[in-house]
Amino acid sequence: MTYNRIGHLLLTPVDPEAPARVRRLHQLGIGDRAVPAFDTFADRLAEMTGAPYSMVNFIDENRQFFAGLHTPTGTHSGTDLGAVAATSRIGRFLARDHGYCPHVVARRKALVLEDVCDYPRFAGNPVVDEIGIRSYMGAPVIDRTDILLGTVCVVDTEPRRWGRAGLETIKAMAAELAELIRRREDGGI
Repeated sequence: MTYNRIGHLLLTPVDPEAPARVRRLHQLGIGDRAVPAFDTFADRLAEMTGAPYSMVNFIDENRQFFAGLHTPTGTHSGTDLGAVAATSRIGRFLARDHGYCPHVVARRKALVLEDVCDYPRFAGNPVVDEIGIRSYMGAPVIDRTDILLGTVCVVDTEPRRWGRAGLETIKAMAAELAELIRRREDGGI
């Protein structure tokens, strides 16, 4: 667990790999703009898991950016959490201290929260009250240089039983996205 100098549990983990990740994302030309192929990927991820929201998420030192996004309405707008909360939609940007993907990045492994309210560390996250997130499943996207680029994730406003099949699906999709990024870098797509 990570504590601040006063001894309080930090809800958002420290991310010492962020500078290297930002450099690699810049080198790949991703991480700061929407990519139609990533939106298509997020659509397929939502379909495979039955989740109303899915994302391809790249994280820097201060924020998260959903380069691929699927929402129930198909609307991919919004530039900050205030806009998201006001419209009850997930937009392209989210503060780094909101949500659960920063935990996946820090752990370098998948995270499944069937009901976030069952976990005191996660129940207090702002996305619970401000957006209504109740269930989360995400996996890290690690590129061929072993840099963790971000995550693929799905969320729901209701508790969900993702189960072992959901975990295997999200991990397989993270590996598939890493391969898609490799092919992009090699000029294959």
